[in-house]
Amino acid sequence: MTQRVRRIVVVGGGTAGWLAACRLAAAADPHAPEPLSVTLVESPDIATIGVGEGTWPTMRGTLARIGIDEATFLRAADASFKQGSRFDGWRTGAPDDFYYHPFTAPADLPAADLLRGWSEGRFAERVCAQPMVCAEDLAPRQPAMPPYAGALNYGYHLDAGKFAELLRDTACNRLGVQHIRDHVTAVEAADDGDIAAVVTRHSGRIAGELFLDCTGHAALLIGRHYGVGTIDRTPILFNDCALAVQVPVAPDSPIASQTNATAHDAGWIWDIGLPSRRGIGCVYASDFLSDDAAAATLRGYLSRTAPGVASDNLSFRQLRFRSAHRERFWQGNCLAIGLSAGFLEPLEASAIVLIELSIDALLDGFPVDRDAMALRAQRFNALFRYRWDRIVDFLKLHYALSERDTPYWRAHRDPASWTASLQEQLALWRTQPPSPADFAHVGEVFPAASHQYVLYGMGMKPPPPGPLRADPGAAAALHQVRQRARTLAASLPSNRAYFNALTPPAGIAHV
Repeated sequence: MTQRVRRIVVVGGGTAGWLAACRLAAAADPHAPEPLSVTLVESPDIATIGVGEGTWPTMRGTLARIGIDEATFLRAADASFKQGSRFDGWRTGAPDDFYYHPFTAPADLPAADLLRGWSEGRFAERVCAQPMVCAEDLAPRQPAMPPYAGALNYGYHLDAGKFAELLRDTACNRLGVQHIRDHVTAVEAADDGDIAAVVTRHSGRIAGELFLDCTGHAALLIGRHYGVGTIDRTPILFNDCALAVQVPVAPDSPIASQTNATAHDAGWIWDIGLPSRRGIGCVYASDFLSDDAAAATLRGYLSRTAPGVASDNLSFRQLRFRSAHRERFWQGNCLAIGLSAGFLEPLEASAIVLIELSIDALLDGFPVDRDAMALRAQRFNALFRYRWDRIVDFLKLHYALSERDTPYWRAHRDPASWTASLQEQLALWRTQPPSPADFAHVGEVFPAASHQYVLYGMGMKPPPPGPLRADPGAAAALHQVRQRARTLAASLPSNRAYFNALTPPAGIAHV
């Protein structure tokens, strides 16, 4: 008899587990003949790994589907707006070396016409209004706009621990998710090799038809139980360590509109602004920099960017990681989501968007019974192997064109450390710009526009004009970009003003 999929067991909490539980519970039909049940099992002793995370604009749709109000989310997660990333010193390390990768696409023109119109200045600032807004620390929306709508495309910076708490409260108090705080002591296998149940220390046996492994690096189900191996990406992405710190800010200080990523001799430093603090971290490769030298690099950055803060009194959190992902993400009746599926260095904040995309793919082709699961798993694995491969190439692109002259950056420039697909892409893009035809897959994580921003931000020369006629409206379209940038800069509130108005004064509760 065909086994219906009605009981989903999410093993592990954090951002991955609670996002999955919320999305599944929110999508379930309470009037179905056999309603879906969602149970989340979470160890009481394992804390959230997050050190202050960034999301992609996809998070706005995710939160709306769950039914969380945007203002509630912003307050509860100590969140701020993220409109892209700014890269300082990645090309040469000179004082004026920076470029933006904004979330808003360039002017709606063929890529070749964008390049024809870009005769001077920085590429992103010429073809998109968002860099000027970011440079002024402005919000992407007016407070009176409907929730999740904006004048510009945006995601969020957030406190990962507080975000997980908001998701947990939403799941348990509004969406009917059963929450079990207990230790998983064993995995019970069925005769056909599926997982029949997880066994907990105090709550006993928890059975299900579909299990989501959200146990982080431990990978209790996909790794320990099923033995699915990982594919090492460190020969391409060298970074394997980070030192993270939280820095207090003055109540009236500006809040950056983007993640700032500043290159150093053997890695880079992230700087994320939240309303109450900054999250800063030094990412580095241990083959090229010692822990002590990384700490000195981070202290030097703090002395330049947070001169009123005594860095000697701050506690640095050491993180060690490996860029790798599973050979397969869905095995049997187990799907790995989040860190159990893999992790790539935090450049461009791909971790949370991969969680969202994984849940979307599960829901888009939700297996109604066990017989449908094998084919769904096969397609899921093919799709996400493609996505991880493309992300690896995109991250490597940030390093491959650098002119910085240290062993670390020279090693990144060596084509021997590039994938064959990246070598092919770069050879093509020397003759024509990245276009949607190069990224034709549905749901590309980093589309052609993202590659254009990085490629030309890192100094690649545009190819010479081809024999085809240019769009006669290109000059007017780029002029409109400049006009729109000035209009937005004059009309949008600062991030700090937006969040000061959002946060109620002490002692006054929002109804």
